[in-house]
Amino acid sequence: MTGAQFRNGHEDEVLAQAAVDALVGQLALAPKPGLPDPRERTARDHSALCWSARALLPGLTAMAATARRTGEPSARLRTDLGAIGRSTEHTVALAGGGHRGALWTLGLLVAAAALRPGARPADTTALAGQLAAHPDRRAPRRPSRGSTMSARYGAAGARGEARAGFPHVRRALTALATARSQGATEPQARLDALLTVMSTLQDTELLYSAGPLGIRRVQAGARGVLDAGGTATEPGAAALRALDTNLTYNAWVPKGSGALLAGALFLDALSS
Repeated sequence: MTGAQFRNGHEDEVLAQAAVDALVGQLALAPKPGLPDPRERTARDHSALCWSARALLPGLTAMAATARRTGEPSARLRTDLGAIGRSTEHTVALAGGGHRGALWTLGLLVAAAALRPGARPADTTALAGQLAAHPDRRAPRRPSRGSTMSARYGAAGARGEARAGFPHVRRALTALATARSQGATEPQARLDALLTVMSTLQDTELLYSAGPLGIRRVQAGARGVLDAGGTATEPGAAALRALDTNLTYNAWVPKGSGALLAGALFLDALSS
């Protein structure tokens, strides 16, 4: 292996590790409305979630390397990323499962970051959108739960979010910066970013479990926390607890919002 190959391989793994760290950081955040809370799960359960998140590392490294070698957001690259993604899903399933939405988001963002190292977050999301716009010609033709909900209700879903250049990732980044500038702690800033995503995202997982009325309740609840001053304030923290109780009681899990927060934390880490 030449020195240049070693450096490139190391850079690919650094990108992938940053993405995994962002996902593990999202998992550790609490209290996340309706999402797994490490304080309320056994240490073994939370460890299993983190273990399966770390199983994404080889696949994300391969995505970064493939993007760097290809050099442009082409249809060929999109097809290659899809094949790597499906193989990675199988590996993650063996490690405990989950994180499919995070793999979609982080995979595209890692590939975009490898294509244009040092780019601004907005440029990286735009490049990821160009990648997502290409069809994955080798993808299975069976409809997914998300695509079914998108067709039924006209929701953008994960594919629409990606093709639009991840607008909710950008909103989460803005919310992070705003909360930090106002003196919020890092967990509070991240929770405010999550709630910013939840307040407008048409999460197809939520549409499946809660329906249109339920998703409007979730969005209104998230806006209520932010309107109360955010999680750094006492009224906002109380509204957050109430929202978490409501979502947990109804078994409504905003998985899409959690995945997009992980994407925002990844880009935030790269930019800092």
